[in-house]
Amino acid sequence: KLPLCLLHVPAGFPSPAADHIEAHISLDEVLNIRAPHVYLVSITGESMQGAGIFDGDLAVVDRSIEPAHGHIVVALLNNDPVCKRLSIRGKDVVLLSENPKYPPRYILEGDE
Repeated sequence: KLPLCLLHVPAGFPSPAADHIEAHISLDEVLNIRAPHVYLVSITGESMQGAGIFDGDLAVVDRSIEPAHGHIVVALLNNDPVCKRLSIRGKDVVLLSENPKYPPRYILEGDE
């Protein structure tokens, strides 16, 4: 559990003083984490910036959620991990970036 400090803190404040701690919170409880299906990954690159996911961000991944059209997913595509938006239209499966600099990645018959 981590301490929750109810202060309005400007960026750059080094750490909350112990006498300002209001409560302790559990990220497991707040994020409804159901380990061992949940883990953190570090995101690299700028292809998901339009979704608010930036280089160096940590993403919470829950493998117990069935991926569906429109979800942001972390996938292993041909042994390379990627973070993209999943698009399923009929038989077409596409991994979409949230940055126009990056083209869509169509999943082809030989892809794993």
